[in-house]
Amino acid sequence: MSEEETIHVADVSEGIGGDATADPGSPVELPVVDVLTGRSFITGKSGSGKSNTASVVIENLLDSGFPVLIVDTDGEYYGLKEEYEILHAGADEECDIVVSPEHAEKLANLALEQNVPIILDVSGYLEEDTANELLLEVVKQLFAKEKRLKKPFLLVVEECHEYIPEGGGMDETGKMLIKVGKRGRKHGLGIVGISQRPADVKKDFITQCDWLCWHRLTWDNDTKVVGRILGSKYASAVEDLGDGEAFLMTDWDESIRRIQFHRKETFDAGATPGLDDFKRPELKSVSSDLVGELQSISDEKERRDSEIADLKQELEKKDRRIADLERELEEARDLSDMADQFAQALLGKAEAPYRSGGGRARVGASPPDGDAVADGADGQSVLKSYDEAVAATRGDDDPASEAAPSADGGTEGDAEPAASADGASSDPDAEPADAEPADAEPAAESDPAPPDDVDPVTRDDVAESALRFDNAIELGTREAVIEELRSRIEALPELSRGMLRHYRREGASDPVAAHIDAGGDGDSGHAYSRHRPIRRAGLIRHAGRGHYAYAVPDLVREAYADRLDEAQVREIVRAVETAFVPPAELSYPPDADPAEVGEGAAAVPDDGAAARDGADAAPEETEGVVTEADATDADAEAAAEAGEVAESERAEPPTDGGLSHAARRFAERSER
Repeated sequence: MSEEETIHVADVSEGIGGDATADPGSPVELPVVDVLTGRSFITGKSGSGKSNTASVVIENLLDSGFPVLIVDTDGEYYGLKEEYEILHAGADEECDIVVSPEHAEKLANLALEQNVPIILDVSGYLEEDTANELLLEVVKQLFAKEKRLKKPFLLVVEECHEYIPEGGGMDETGKMLIKVGKRGRKHGLGIVGISQRPADVKKDFITQCDWLCWHRLTWDNDTKVVGRILGSKYASAVEDLGDGEAFLMTDWDESIRRIQFHRKETFDAGATPGLDDFKRPELKSVSSDLVGELQSISDEKERRDSEIADLKQELEKKDRRIADLERELEEARDLSDMADQFAQALLGKAEAPYRSGGGRARVGASPPDGDAVADGADGQSVLKSYDEAVAATRGDDDPASEAAPSADGGTEGDAEPAASADGASSDPDAEPADAEPADAEPAAESDPAPPDDVDPVTRDDVAESALRFDNAIELGTREAVIEELRSRIEALPELSRGMLRHYRREGASDPVAAHIDAGGDGDSGHAYSRHRPIRRAGLIRHAGRGHYAYAVPDLVREAYADRLDEAQVREIVRAVETAFVPPAELSYPPDADPAEVGEGAAAVPDDGAAARDGADAAPEETEGVVTEADATDADAEAAAEAGEVAESERAEPPTDGGLSHAARRFAERSER
């Protein structure tokens, strides 16, 4: 391309502002390099000929083989396809290809590297944000590639006041166009801005332009802009310009000329429709290969959009499922709360005969402490409702209903003793119905919140658990002590075992801290519900002010009446703790730093095996341990004494949540 190459776009016209050195009708030519790489502003009111001027310049550039990219905001430039092979890209069906921001890089490659002229028709996009994003990405790609190619190229932007307004509110697209206007020339990227309202266009852009065309303007705000830039006489004369006539101001020759632009040769799609039938011209099409390249991008985008839609649908399904599960969980918690109330009422009812002297005390029972509130009447009302429900479902011949103990120490389902004529009971040993046992204890405590995962407790379960440990102790082995305490721990829910580990490590702590350490939340209701099983099992004890202390070593000491030395106590406690303490922690004291445990975990042997070996060796290592046969002889010798005190001992519940009196008695006997 020659530096002197020009295009003939207009002729000199008569009137104010005309070039006195040129006769009317003299040709007006524009240097191609300055047009392609410069900055221009074409303005005029609607119908004055500004779009025709832009089309004339574009036609001349295309005739000379120079590509352009036109940002068409009104869909009026497709008429150029009547004479030229231009790629018409946009959102309408009449476009050669429907494009989106994903096509920006490919469009820039076609324009700069393959010399394909492009009409970027943004008039068909329903979402303004989509059109802005497409234009922004295309201009970015053009600017970035021109830094490397240094190829003269012209960007034409219709209705530029929508992107670079004077009043502010300019988005990233407008900032990018201003950047092209200020710095594009050095890279070879020129820009032409077209607007019918110069007063609405940012003056930073207008003042950067190398050549300007002022078509007819009539609004005062617009003519004032003409007066500030061209002078006052032009501000008056611009109102009288004819169609296609304009004042041309150029920096390369520092002149202002009044000129008449040529009429465009291609179909004028922007002309105002008349009464005649509209006839669309025969338009040229671009190479199918070019469209195919862009179509492959569209296909990939559709595939990706389809995948995204599928993923969103799947996500919505999962969200709905999560909502259903959360609702089911809440319902399950409500049912669990109700079931626990029934269980606690049954438990209190089943303990009544043991408290009154008619049975054994519940193993691991905890005394009333200051942080719990008795449920009293609430528990009785729940129990009454539950008993009525059970009675309604049982038959008269149900053995369970006949054998179940009642709250007053009798059995449910038994007939009341026949009354004598004077109202007295026929049973001479019967006590008055309203008599309270001398050793009756207060109602069981209520806890802040019920556990979520504790199974209902039956009367038979209570009786069996109350007798299990004493029976095991009578076997005469140390393993019985270990097995009893391990069975208590293994029966705990997982979170409760984690809380017990916390108490082992901390010595004394509160339920909320233990619950969080075990992996639970900070809700006090949840914490106390998971805390209740370990307290009732006697594995921890109230230490005052809402704190509880780890009690397994105390249970072992009390079982042997403090006759074991600390080494023996630790041995038994270690064997018990294998039920809930990981092997890595067993080789460290309970209050060891967790960091020390983590550093030494790899070197810790299998403590489970060690505990088992220690438990197996315990009868041989401890002198004086009573075997099962020895226990039988010893019991025979003490039969008289045992017969006298057994009932009173069994009827008296442990007051500290620990082991039974029989366990302590056997421990003392085994030490002797």
